[in-house]
Amino acid sequence: MNSFAAAPRAFFLIFTLLAMAWSPPVRSASDTEALTQMLNEFLAGASVNDAAAHDRFWAEDLVYTSSSGLRFGKVQIMEGLDDGGEPSEDQPSVVYTAENILIRQYADTAVVAFRLLGTPQQGDAKLKQYFNTGTFVRRNGEWRVVAWQATIIPETE
Repeated sequence: MNSFAAAPRAFFLIFTLLAMAWSPPVRSASDTEALTQMLNEFLAGASVNDAAAHDRFWAEDLVYTSSSGLRFGKVQIMEGLDDGGEPSEDQPSVVYTAENILIRQYADTAVVAFRLLGTPQQGDAKLKQYFNTGTFVRRNGEWRVVAWQATIIPETE
């Protein structure tokens, strides 16, 4: 075989491999739905101080950077829950919801960015808003959050 005839095939093979390596991340609709559902279920549980919701959401090796600049992990979050692990029966003082959810998936890793709304349910407290970004990793078939960043959005008058 002529070496010049093999060159186009080799070029095509190299080009195809490079294109596959630089292609945008692939995510399935089911993963996007699962991550969105997981986020919404967590926020509903967090609104009533449900320790089980926190336990399911955060990975053991979590790195959480709060909007006040503090860094801590899952152990500190779980210790900070004041209800002993059972959801609160009372009306929540703040209901948490997510808007503008953006998900970028890279195989078994996903970045979830959204606007968190903390809506007070009583009194004269004002709505609090945050930009949150979480890094989720799928381990043993389950998504868990390994890193979280919260940034408060200043109130505008």
